[in-house]
Amino acid sequence: MVCLITGSSRGLGKAVALAFSKRGHQVVIHYKDRKNEAEEVASQIKESLMLKADVRDFNRVKTLVNGVINKWGRIDVLVNNAGITKEALVIKTSEKDFDDVVNTNLKGPFNFIRAVGRYMMRQKSGHIINVSSFAGIKGKEGLSAYSASKAGLTGLTKTAAGELSGYNIMVNAVLPGYMLTDMGTEANDRAKERALKDSLVKSYSDPDNVAEFICCLSETTGITGQVFNLDSRIL
Repeated sequence: MVCLITGSSRGLGKAVALAFSKRGHQVVIHYKDRKNEAEEVASQIKESLMLKADVRDFNRVKTLVNGVINKWGRIDVLVNNAGITKEALVIKTSEKDFDDVVNTNLKGPFNFIRAVGRYMMRQKSGHIINVSSFAGIKGKEGLSAYSASKAGLTGLTKTAAGELSGYNIMVNAVLPGYMLTDMGTEANDRAKERALKDSLVKSYSDPDNVAEFICCLSETTGITGQVFNLDSRIL
C-alpha cells in the first residue's frame, strides 16, 4: 500500500510513518518546515517519498499528491495528522491565531481529502483517517481554536464517509488521547496534570499504540464514518 501521512516529520505522524513502513508499505513523508527531521524519518524507511507542502494551500497540496501519483500511481491510505494549537482564552485569541489553527487543522484535511479523494474514487478503494482530539468532543478551556477545528474535523469525517462510501473509500477519525509529543509537552502544567488525573489508567497515551491502531484500521473493510476514542478519559 501507498500511505500518505501528513505532518510525519515528528510526533505521532512519525510513529505512524514508521509503523506503516514496518508492515512493508510505501510511505509518503509530508513536512512543512522541518526538512532535517523529515530526512531522519525517511532514512529509517525502505521505500519512502519526502514531500513538502503547506496544508493550508490547496494548490500545493494538489502538487504534492500529483507527485505521489507520478511515482507510485496510487494512494491507498491518507492519514490527516498535521496540526497545530495556540493556547489562549477565547476573548484573548487573535483572529490570526484562530485562522492559523482552523486552516491547518480543518482546512488542511479538507484540502487533502479533495486532492486524494479523486484518485481513490478511480481506484474504488482507499482509507482516510483523520486525527481528531478529545478537545473536539468535550471542548477545552484555553483551546477555543483547536477545539473548534477538531470538532469540525469530526463533521468533515462523517460527511466525507457518506459521500465516498459508494466508491469503497472508508473515512474515519481517531482521538489519540493526551500524548507527550511536542504539542503535549509544550502545554501548560495544569493541562498535563488534568489529563493525567482524568485518565482511568493514570497514564498518557502512547504514540506507538495509536500508530498501531491506525495501521490496523487501514486494513479493515466495511468500517466507515466512525470516531474511535483511543483515550482513557471518558467522553
